[in-house]
Amino acid sequence: MYDKNKKRTEFSEIGKIEAISRLFKETGYNNGDVSIFGDSISSHTVLLEGVDFDLVYTPLTHLGYKSVLSVIGNIYAGFHKPKRLSIILGISSRFSYEDIAAFWEGVLAAAKEHHISELHLELNPSMTGLSISLCATGEQKKKILSKRQSAKNMDLICLSGNIGAAYMGMHVLDREKVSFVSPSNDEEKQPDLSKYKYLLASYLSPEINPAILDRFVEFDITPSSGYFITKGLAYTIKKLTKDTSFGAKIYLDKIPISSHTFEMAEELNIDAITAALNGGDDYKFIFTIPIEKHETFRKEFQDFDIIGHLCKPETGSVLVTPEGAELEIKAQGWK
Repeated sequence: MYDKNKKRTEFSEIGKIEAISRLFKETGYNNGDVSIFGDSISSHTVLLEGVDFDLVYTPLTHLGYKSVLSVIGNIYAGFHKPKRLSIILGISSRFSYEDIAAFWEGVLAAAKEHHISELHLELNPSMTGLSISLCATGEQKKKILSKRQSAKNMDLICLSGNIGAAYMGMHVLDREKVSFVSPSNDEEKQPDLSKYKYLLASYLSPEINPAILDRFVEFDITPSSGYFITKGLAYTIKKLTKDTSFGAKIYLDKIPISSHTFEMAEELNIDAITAALNGGDDYKFIFTIPIEKHETFRKEFQDFDIIGHLCKPETGSVLVTPEGAELEIKAQGWK
C-alpha cells in the first residue's frame, strides 16, 4: 500500500543504472541486455508509443522493420546470429487490421533479411496506444566462441559508423510535426524535407549488415566485447567500462560525425558533439578488438573507426580532446 510519509528516493537522484543495481543487489541474479546459455543468447526489449516512437511521423512499416533491429542488434553485438524472434503487440482500438499488417510487413522484411528461422506473434488489447515487446534468440558455433577472450588493457574500441545523425533526424521530424497533423492538403504548405534525407533515413530506416559477423570470422578477429548503440555513445562507453572493469579513453577527433549532423546542429543551435555522445537511436556497434589485431582490423574494416582503447580502471571513462585534456564522459540516466 502506498505510504505518503515513507521516504522517497526519486529516480533523478540516483539514475537508472544505480536504481537497477540496487534492485539486483544480493538477489543472486545478474541483469543484462542479453542472456547467454552456452552457444545461445537471448535479448529482449519493449517499445512504447509516445516514448520510443511517434506514429505522427513514423510509418508503421518502417516501425516494424526498426523494431526487429532494436532487439537483434544485441544478438549481433554478443557475437551470435539471430535465429528466433517473438513479438507481443498491445493494440488499442484506434488500430485496424490494415495498420498491424503494415507493421508486420516491416517485421517480415527484417526477419527475412537477417535469416530469422522462427517467428512468433501475439496480439493483446491495450488501453493506451501501441506497445511492442520483442524477444530474440541467437546462436553461434562453439569453435568460434571458444576463441573469445576477456577484455584486457589496451583493447581497441571500434565504432561501426557515424553517430548523431539519427538524433538530428528525430529533431527534424519533431520540429515539423505540426505539418504532419495539419488538416490541410495543400502541398505548398507541406514542408520540403528533401535536404534532410540522410538524417531522416538514419532515424526512420537504420540498417544492420547481416554479414557483419562473417567478416570477423573471415579475418580471424574475435571481439572481446560488443555493444549495440541505442542510448548514445556516452551511455554505451559507461556500460562498457562497468562490464569490463576497465577504464576507457575516447579520442574526440576520432569520433565519426557526418557533415549533415554538423549542419543540422548549427541550424538547431545544438552542439553536434553533445548530440553524438548523448543522442539515441544510432543503431551502430561498438566492438573491443585485441590490440594485436590492429593492422588487420584497420586494413579489412575500413567502414569502422577506431575511436579509443581500454585503459587502467582508475582512469574511468574519459573524452580526450585534441589538446590532450581528459574530460569525464557523462551519460543521461547514468549516476
